[in-house]
Amino acid sequence: MPFILNIETATKNCSVSIAKNGETIVCKETAEEGYSHAEKLHVFIEEVLAEAGISVQDLIAIAVSQGPGSYTGLRIGVSAAKGLCYALNIPLIAVDTLQTLASQANVSDGKIIPMIDARRMEVYSAVFNANLEVERPIEAEVITEDSFSSYTETIYFVGDCADKCKTVLTKGNFVFLEEIKYPSAAAMSKISYDKYQKSDTVDVAYFEPYYLKDFMAPPSKK
Repeated sequence: MPFILNIETATKNCSVSIAKNGETIVCKETAEEGYSHAEKLHVFIEEVLAEAGISVQDLIAIAVSQGPGSYTGLRIGVSAAKGLCYALNIPLIAVDTLQTLASQANVSDGKIIPMIDARRMEVYSAVFNANLEVERPIEAEVITEDSFSSYTETIYFVGDCADKCKTVLTKGNFVFLEEIKYPSAAAMSKISYDKYQKSDTVDVAYFEPYYLKDFMAPPSKK
């Protein structure tokens, strides 16, 4: 059976799903204020396998969120995915985090702009149409009142930036879908299966997450 394990750790949401033929059959996730990916990820992997009634030997591929997002979160997810792929000798599939987030918006018109918080007024964002086709690639940008002002159709914003952006992005055609805050491994299922069918995989040895910006360690509290 074509079972794929999907791992999403790019944001505060630690999320794992099992998909069969591109359909999610079980998903475990939690979004906590403090990142708990290191503690939760392998537990969730064991739980979704058990609930699906399968073993790791039944997997045909592992899909992992490639970023952009949290440096530490991405490293944890990618390290786990690589380890499983090496051990099982199965392919690794990289899924764009913003595409996963955009796919959670069920709209039939306009544009979808997924945004991931990059601190202060900066975000990681991209622009998709209602068919989830990329219309502007990923950028790290500082949000101002003029951001996305060239768009006249309805713009649907998804992601964890609503609180800081909705007071700045106030045009009448801007809609914040605040219930869609984090990307979920459940939404990766169709994307990863489509990639698997096209043999769109990455090199397990050399694949690196897409950080978009260089990692900067926080200042010491001492």
